[in-house]
Formats: sequence, structure tokens, C-alpha cells
Amino acid sequence: MNVQRLFFLSGCVLFMSVSVVFAQETIDRQLIDEIRSLRKTVESQQTRIDELERHLLKQTESSGQNDLDSRIDAKSEEKFPALKVMEDLQMGIGSTMIIQGTHNANGDTQSPKEDVLDSSYSMDLTFLKKFDDYGQGFVHLEQGNGQGVEDELKVFSNVNRDADDDNNVRATEVWYEHYLNPQGVPLTITFGKLDPTAYIDDNAYANDEAAQFLGRIFRNSPVIEFPDNAGGIRMGYAFGERIEINAVSLDADTDWEDTFDGMFHTAQINIKPGFLNREGNYRFLAWFNGQNHTKWLDATKDKEKGYGLGISFDQELNDTTGVFFRWGWQNPEVYLNAASDFSLEQSYSLGAQLKGTGWNRENDTLGIAFGQIFASGDYKNSGSELKTNPENHLECYYSYKVNEHLSISPDLHVIWNPYGDDAVNGTSTIVVGGMRVQMDF
Repeated sequence: MNVQRLFFLSGCVLFMSVSVVFAQETIDRQLIDEIRSLRKTVESQQTRIDELERHLLKQTESSGQNDLDSRIDAKSEEKFPALKVMEDLQMGIGSTMIIQGTHNANGDTQSPKEDVLDSSYSMDLTFLKKFDDYGQGFVHLEQGNGQGVEDELKVFSNVNRDADDDNNVRATEVWYEHYLNPQGVPLTITFGKLDPTAYIDDNAYANDEAAQFLGRIFRNSPVIEFPDNAGGIRMGYAFGERIEINAVSLDADTDWEDTFDGMFHTAQINIKPGFLNREGNYRFLAWFNGQNHTKWLDATKDKEKGYGLGISFDQELNDTTGVFFRWGWQNPEVYLNAASDFSLEQSYSLGAQLKGTGWNRENDTLGIAFGQIFASGDYKNSGSELKTNPENHLECYYSYKVNEHLSISPDLHVIWNPYGDDAVNGTSTIVVGGMRVQMDF
């Protein structure tokens, strides 16, 4: 029994010893794990503290720099007010390249029935700045080179309205426009160097040589004596949404000298009746040119004046088709001194534009137009054996939209009775085929 008790006691002591050792090891492992976890937490917090310190330092430095920048900007705007105007300035860049070949070229320097292939290009740079709801300013710079085939043709109206044979970069439009609408008067006043065709004889389907018809007869009426862009003023008044009136006065000789001597005045009323619940414009215009003109049948009368009338209609028929009609007349008895060796009396043109939606090319357009030009009867009677038959024009173009910045347009002109059948170097039908490439950025 003593031995059993001894074994029992020894076993208990051994068990307790082992238990204590095991418990101690367990406690040590837990403590170590807690220490390791605490160390990780401390390290993580330290990293976060470091990040916050760096961020705070960077923010402080940035704030100081921004304050400095703000002071510099404010000082710069005070010294250079134009810097403030540059905010929200809209800029546009466009370039037009044209190549044309003509059959039966009949220019004064051409051999009879000579074929010619020429090209031209132009560049446009525009800046527009809007001033809240009361006005805007606009600057248009242009540059170009090449007359295309125009100098090889003897015609009443030529075939490349975009031709710009001037390598110098120049400001063709510079104007400020002010709105009186905020004061409750639907009147717009524009003054500066103006393009009169932007307000008079405009048309939704035949008024843009970079995207629509290239022929001059289809860009604007050839019987309106539009001066080149010049200093002047334009006033536009709106009678609700249906009627608009534009009046423009310009320096007719565009030389910026004796500005009010020999002015060009024109006015147009645009009626929008909303036929077919579609967009449509019906414009009626009149013009007066105060420059000296000479009578065809009495050269001693060289201080006559030019004047004329015109209409320009465009009407949307449906989602894909729009049509236009343009007509003009001018005083047939006179010609602008030293301006031309002929003068016109009447002209008309009509045509249509179709969107490519019908053939799954919604951004493409197809245009076709026909027009006639009638020479002045007094001009005919001023010379001997002049035929002055009506000059007939047909033009067709297709504008293929490659992407939002690039369009390619094959273009075809046919001219019957060029120069009224009175050109010295040929009166055969002229055919002009070409390609226009338009880039916009």
C-alpha cells in the first residue's frame, strides 16, 4: 500500500508538473502571439502616421504654391487683360483641299479645247468668345493658295468658290455682336469687319462651299454686287419665331478710306411659315451699291448706281430631303466701273440635298442643282455680234463622311453656253470633275 501510495503521489506530482509546464508553454505562446499582433498594429499605425504627415506637408506646400499662383495670375490679368479673355475661348480649325480637271477649257490664255488639271487649298482659323447672355466676339483668319481651274475658264460664274490664292494669313472677319434681348428688345447689333453673305442671301442647302456646292452660282446669287468683307454694321430684329429682318451696311470698295462714300446697303426679311411642320426659310432681299457705275449705252454717264432684288428659299420636305430655290435681278443698264467686261441681269438656281440615311450612310449627303445666268440686254447691245445666250450650270456632289473630322466629296460641273457663247477660245460644253477634301478639328 505504501508503494501504491508512493506511485500515486508520484504520478500526481508528475501530472501536475507536466500540466504546469504545458500551461506555461501555452501562456507563453499566447503572449508571444499577442505581442506580435500588437507590434503589427503599432507598425501599421506608424505607417499611417507617416502617410498623414507626408500628406499634410504636401498639402501645405501645395496651398502655399496655389496662393502664389493665384497672386501671379491676378497680377498677370491686371497687367495683361487679354489673359482673362482667353477663358472659355472657342477655337476652330478647318482646311479645304480641291483638285479639279476640266475638259474644253476656254480661258483667254488657253488653247482651244485644252484640258487642264489644277488644285487649290485654303485654311480657316476661327476664335469665338461669348460674353454671358449679352454678346460675343469673333475673329476669322484665312490663308490659301491656288486658283484651281478658275483662271482657265471664261464664264459668267466660275466653279471653285473656295479658291483662295493668297499665301498671307489675314483677318477676313473681326466683329463684336451685342444682344439687347436681356433688356427685352429682340435686336442684335454686329459691327466690325463683316462678311455680308453670312446675313444676306443665305440658304440652308446652298451656302457653304466647304461642305455643299462649290460652284459660285449655287453659293450666292451672281447678280448681287456683294463687296468683299469690309468694315460695316449689321442689325437683326426678330418678330417672334416666324419673322426675322437683317440689314447690313458696308464700305463698298473695302479700302477703309472715305468709309461713308459709296456704301453698300442691303436688307432681307426671312419668313419661316413652318410648312409641313418642317424647317423652311423664305427670304426676300434688296440691295443698293453707291459706288459709281457706268451706263452701257452712254459712257458719259459714269456716276450711276447699282441696285437689285432677290429671293432665297429653302424647305425641308422630310427627314432626308431638302430643296432650295434662288433668284436675283439687278439694274441691267449699268456696270461697276473697271469691274468687269460684262454685266448680268438675272439668274436663278434650284436644287435638292438628300441625306444618306436612305442608304445607311446617315452622315453623308448628296446634292444636285441646276441654274441659269442671263446677261444684261444693254451689255448685249453695247457690242457687235454678241450672242449672250443664257449660261447653264449643272453641279452634283456627294459628301462622304469618313469620320467626324474628315469628309471627301467627288464633284461634277457641266456648263453649257459658257460666257453666253461669246468666249474667243471656245464655246463647247465645259465639263469639270474634281474632288474636295475637308478637314475640321
